Amino acid sequence: MSERESMEYDVVVVGGGPAGLSTAIKLKQLSNENNKDISVCVLEKGGEIGAHILSGAVMDPLALDELIPDWKEKGAPLDTAVKEDEFLFLSETGARKTPHWMLPPCFKNEGNYIVRLGDVTRWLGEQAESLGVDIFPGFAATEVLYDDNGAVRGVATGDMGVNRDGSHSDHYQPGMELLAKYTIFAEGARGQLGRQLIEKFKLDQGRDPQSYGIGIKEMWEIDPAKSKPGLVIHTSGWPLDADTYGGTFLYHLDNNLVVVGMVVGLDYANPWLSPFEEFQRYKTHPSIKPYFENGKRIAYGARALTAGGLLSLPKLVFPGGALVGCEAGFLNASRIKGSHAAIKSGALAAQALYDALVAERSHDILSDYPIAFEQSWLYKELNKARNFKQWFKKGRTVATIMTGVEQLLFQGKMPWTIHRTKADHECLKPAAECAKIEYPKPDGKITFDRLSSVFISNTNHDENEPIHLTLKNPDIPVETNLKVYAGPEQRYCPAGVYEFIKDDTGEDKLQINAQNCVHCKTCDIKDPTQNIVWVAPQGGEGPVYSGM
Repeated sequence: MSERESMEYDVVVVGGGPAGLSTAIKLKQLSNENNKDISVCVLEKGGEIGAHILSGAVMDPLALDELIPDWKEKGAPLDTAVKEDEFLFLSETGARKTPHWMLPPCFKNEGNYIVRLGDVTRWLGEQAESLGVDIFPGFAATEVLYDDNGAVRGVATGDMGVNRDGSHSDHYQPGMELLAKYTIFAEGARGQLGRQLIEKFKLDQGRDPQSYGIGIKEMWEIDPAKSKPGLVIHTSGWPLDADTYGGTFLYHLDNNLVVVGMVVGLDYANPWLSPFEEFQRYKTHPSIKPYFENGKRIAYGARALTAGGLLSLPKLVFPGGALVGCEAGFLNASRIKGSHAAIKSGALAAQALYDALVAERSHDILSDYPIAFEQSWLYKELNKARNFKQWFKKGRTVATIMTGVEQLLFQGKMPWTIHRTKADHECLKPAAECAKIEYPKPDGKITFDRLSSVFISNTNHDENEPIHLTLKNPDIPVETNLKVYAGPEQRYCPAGVYEFIKDDTGEDKLQINAQNCVHCKTCDIKDPTQNIVWVAPQGGEGPVYSGM
């Protein structure tokens, strides 16, 4: 093994999304205002800042107002103010619109903006660099480094130029160690290193199991006559059954662009269900399809999101570091919003970092960060919605009624708390116990297949590198997943990574098309035996989302 070079910083941030960049921005703001020399770097596994960012997104500007009050003057790409909210309950052939006065506050978007979060993230990256933050895109942190006392002392990036057989290519470069007094983890939902830290430090002890959803999204250029910039449409109901958590969004941007997507809770029970096909089917609804007729699909992507809320939030700090953003799970599922929470959590962590560094501390616990969170408006917001996801385990009707009761009648100050006890992967039932779902073939105009979708996600991996979708036991996919659950990885993966084929002897085997992976992490979450472990491929690889 080649000896790794190292660099030292006061703070290393792993992940160049809104949470990680906001941590870096706030920390440099504080240090520059007080003439303190604090060095900060951000590692981003995507080839550029924003390349792996995927979100709806309707953005609440509250946290951005606090972080960068003059964001409008500085050109932040929040250009499309929300003008109209619609919430529809869909049946297979009809739609029932909820009167605006009946909508709970969590479903109202006055004062918010429809954004392309990748563009917002790139802008945040520019603000961070202007303050003196070192940003290294194309470097995937793959290992947590610890000191002799067990505290986090930094991370190491993955080696580049490794062949599938483990040999080194002509382009081989060993990884680098980034050492810091404190390391902040902002990898997003189900982060590779965050998952390890939660397990090592037992950060989820006493918390509800984390719950996730898969979000699948497309961007379309539509007929100008159908464009309504500022229109926000959310739906519940068809095509999902009443026991499956999920919903859809359709947001009208400027320039005849709309973004459309579906979120499906990964606690679904039927292994025959395919979130990708459910999303394609949604676009054929009579109330939705007309938007896409004579239009052109121009982008596609998928990403897991954390949806467990306050009750699933792990302990945020450990010796030498902290979790921020969706790495921890700050998303407010009831509002379908996480970017404002990511920005706020990063800013709160930055204040604790600054105070610790000025006091010449290092590698200890940033206890001021969780205290500040519990005193913040973000805690109050998440506390109001603490039962939202839990009610859906009792079915859509109960969940709809109780969300209205909690948010309208009690204004989020309900005297009860509902807990979950099962992780998402534990919810899948054997295939023999569930009704098989037959999905229609795509028409290539409104509905599409996985491979044509992956193509417009601009996903790329070196086909000769080690497969980054690892199996703890190579026998389990056939012996358990296929025989008991009918191979659910073929359906829950939105990118065609997994398929069961016959080998030369006629026996079943799992083929992993790792080059298709869009880094959504669904397999890592939903695999019923937790046999699949997602690890980062070479830095810079994966999807390249254009402002998604």
